[in-house]
Amino acid sequence: METRGSDLEFRILGPFEVLRDGVPVPIRAAKLRTLLVSLLLDANKTVSVETLTNHLWGDDPPTGARNTLQNYVLRIRRLLGCAGDEGPLLTCPRGYLLRVADDRLDLHRFEALTLRARAAFAADATERAAALLAEALGLWRGEPLQDVPSETLRREVVPVLAERGLDALQSRIEADLALGRHEEVLAELRRLTAAYPLRERFWAQRMLALCRSGRQAEALRCYQSLSEVLAEELGVDPGTEVRKLHQRILDDDPALTARRSSGNLPGEMTTFVGRQRQLDDAARLLETSRLVTLTGVGGVGKTRLALRLAAQVSPTFPGGAWLADLAPLTDPALLDRTVAQALGIRDHSARPCLDILVEHLSDSRTLLVLDNCEHLVNAAATLVTALLRSAPGLRVLATSRQRLGVQGEHVLPVPPLSVPPTTSADTDAEPALTHYEAVRLLADRAAASAPDFRITRHNRDVVAQLCGRLDGVPLAIELAAVRLGTLSVQEILDRLDDRFRLLADTDAENSPRHHRTLGGVVDWSHDLCTEHERLLWARLSVFAGEFDLEAAEVVCSGTGIDRHDVLDLLTGLANKSILVVNGQDGRTRYSLLETIRRYGRRRLIDLGQETVMRRRHRDHFRSTAARAAADWCGPHEVGWLSRLRQELPNLRAALDFCLTEPGEARSGLEITVNLTRTRFWFFDSTIGEGRHWLERGLALSPRRPDPLQVGAVAMVAWIALCQGDRQGADAFMARCRRLAAQLPDTDVPAAVTCVEGAHAMLVHGSPRSIPLLAQARDRFLADGAIGDAHMATMLWAMACAFLGDRELAVTAAETYLADAEALGGTWAHSWALWGLGLAESRHGDPVRAATLFRDSLRRQYDIDDRWGPVWGLETLAWTVAATGRHDRAAELLGAAHRLRRTTGVALIGLRPFHDAHAEAERLMKNALGACGYSLAFERGARNTDVIGLACAPP
Repeated sequence: METRGSDLEFRILGPFEVLRDGVPVPIRAAKLRTLLVSLLLDANKTVSVETLTNHLWGDDPPTGARNTLQNYVLRIRRLLGCAGDEGPLLTCPRGYLLRVADDRLDLHRFEALTLRARAAFAADATERAAALLAEALGLWRGEPLQDVPSETLRREVVPVLAERGLDALQSRIEADLALGRHEEVLAELRRLTAAYPLRERFWAQRMLALCRSGRQAEALRCYQSLSEVLAEELGVDPGTEVRKLHQRILDDDPALTARRSSGNLPGEMTTFVGRQRQLDDAARLLETSRLVTLTGVGGVGKTRLALRLAAQVSPTFPGGAWLADLAPLTDPALLDRTVAQALGIRDHSARPCLDILVEHLSDSRTLLVLDNCEHLVNAAATLVTALLRSAPGLRVLATSRQRLGVQGEHVLPVPPLSVPPTTSADTDAEPALTHYEAVRLLADRAAASAPDFRITRHNRDVVAQLCGRLDGVPLAIELAAVRLGTLSVQEILDRLDDRFRLLADTDAENSPRHHRTLGGVVDWSHDLCTEHERLLWARLSVFAGEFDLEAAEVVCSGTGIDRHDVLDLLTGLANKSILVVNGQDGRTRYSLLETIRRYGRRRLIDLGQETVMRRRHRDHFRSTAARAAADWCGPHEVGWLSRLRQELPNLRAALDFCLTEPGEARSGLEITVNLTRTRFWFFDSTIGEGRHWLERGLALSPRRPDPLQVGAVAMVAWIALCQGDRQGADAFMARCRRLAAQLPDTDVPAAVTCVEGAHAMLVHGSPRSIPLLAQARDRFLADGAIGDAHMATMLWAMACAFLGDRELAVTAAETYLADAEALGGTWAHSWALWGLGLAESRHGDPVRAATLFRDSLRRQYDIDDRWGPVWGLETLAWTVAATGRHDRAAELLGAAHRLRRTTGVALIGLRPFHDAHAEAERLMKNALGACGYSLAFERGARNTDVIGLACAPP
């Protein structure tokens, strides 16, 4: 029931305003404004009398302050046109409470929009994040509470509100920069750095915008200005972030000027030294050759060279430059899917992934960087051959320790860095040592660990010997440079000579010199670690790609390593350049370079702990998948989605262990089932991979069925249904029924009933689906499987909308919405709005249905739901057609068609959707004629701004 006062709107992000139906309500008394604002800052919560008194009078309240406060409350109620508890201002035992709907207070709207923007950022939906932040900032009308005369509020509240606004502004500019709008934000950043000269983030953004606008000299002058301001005002230097950006500008890092939309190349974390000849040679080869493979020993710098080259030539590739890192991949069967994921392809169909890749790449000039191919040479060669034959605009840049052996491949060996001669008769006649790449790299990396290190005439010969002894191998030089903080160059050289003599005695005939050099330096770095650091290094090698602190603590602690010591040990390894630290997006993640990881794995095998640690790794990620499934459809589902995306390489490694280690297949099936329960495969456009792992796990399952196995078969049937694979869905449904018949009735998973209902609805259009899905919902709820129950409720509401009467459809949809609101999940709520829209579209008010569909679409785009908008846009088109706006409906149908092609969704085999689509299409063609319909349809199919088209005014 609505309370009186729900027509009131409150604004505190600027001059204080109260409006009723858009008309200002004058609150002239200063104390009344202060009281109202104090209540609004904690709207919908009880604010104590003590807090209100403090805001009104500070530390010196008058005699009878409590009675005066009561009088103020009565006056506010009269001004708001409400009396007693019938209005929004309630009296509570300890104070007062002001009831305000979320959309009636600008502060609440601001916080909701910034929260949605953070979710959009986490899902890489940068365009949407920028729009949400712009909308949030549009709510600010000036300095907050400037006309509220409370010293307490000005001292304690105004700075906090202002900081929130500035944080949102920084985030919006960050999004604009990521979207290539650097020139548009320059004037704004100039004003901001003048207004907030001590706020380093604005300076960093201004430097980046200038750099991307081709004004590097001005960017460097900005750094100088900032340095002067900080030194004068605070006596400090610029922070790490700005210093790193300054260095990258000095180094002319091409990643700084690359637009995010042109690919997925990562920014360089350290300076790039030398290699100009190899860069020039490789660039020339890429102009004439379609496959260039950079080969060389581990640690020689193949990846750095490839990424620098790709960033340098990316402007000549309209389709972008895209990196696929193959190092974490162990299953060759997933190579094509890994590449598709790196390219951002969102196809959910059952088509072979190679066909999807070919279609995506066939019409554009694109550069694909395949990094670390050596352990997948045969699979990589097969894939590259197929892609190059079918995509004439494609160029492939590969890195590998051996050539791929593909026809037309040009191999470019990556040599070590240039080193100076170790002896000279006339040192004064020599060129400066820093002319040599190896020396420049040593000096550059030493600056971080040993700021006082300098190359002088006293140590130049030893420096030359060290670089020569390291054979110019970059990784070896970087590991040695870390030690210059505690050892002299001579001491490092002496210790390395001892190590290399040992290697020469034991390995001279079996390993090339550069292999022995790197092996010696890594061995030496290993020896210089503490015992516990060495053990952790070995154990960390079980991770694929990146990992976080929690994972390291859970997997690697025990028997020699206390959990509380893991963070300190990680810090020690990072300080020794064994571990790479990535602190983006506010969360710290760690990784090992591939050469370092392989060394650690060999040590782990020598310790006899490989299987034990891989099992612990599997257990952690099995637990992660189970927790995500249990928490799905709740308030943390978007966070889980982001986390699962980050952990996909580790989840793959865990699954590969389960399906290759005897006796572990059941655990692999459990992981895959739980990931399917979270709908991760759908969200991440890897639905085909989900089916791949389920089918592999089922192939290794025992002949005697159990509930897990039967539930997994039901899930494969569900995925096949969603892919439009009618034949596959029917086959797995038949298998599911056969296996379920062998279980006691009490052991048959609710998932079987759920998929039976979904099959009856989507394939046969049968009303029998309604009681089946209701039964599945009840069983899931009884089992405490909240997320699964929500999915069953969604399908039940859908079946009621398509196949039931109005009363049943609306009841089911409202039940679905109430459940979603209670769960608090963003994804769940977006689909519940869609479900209610479907019920209204089929049985009620199409205008209201269109509003619900648009709201659902916005929310799904905010969280980068890659599955939901396909259906939201399609159903919106039907609904708009029902309102008589056939031209707009045809455009929407064209846009929906484009989205289905992008995602690989087919309506054939999904009977209710197919029939409704055909009916809507018939209405449009009758109204517009075949030609008019085709023109509108094509306009929609060419429109790339789906959300803009869907939400545009009539």
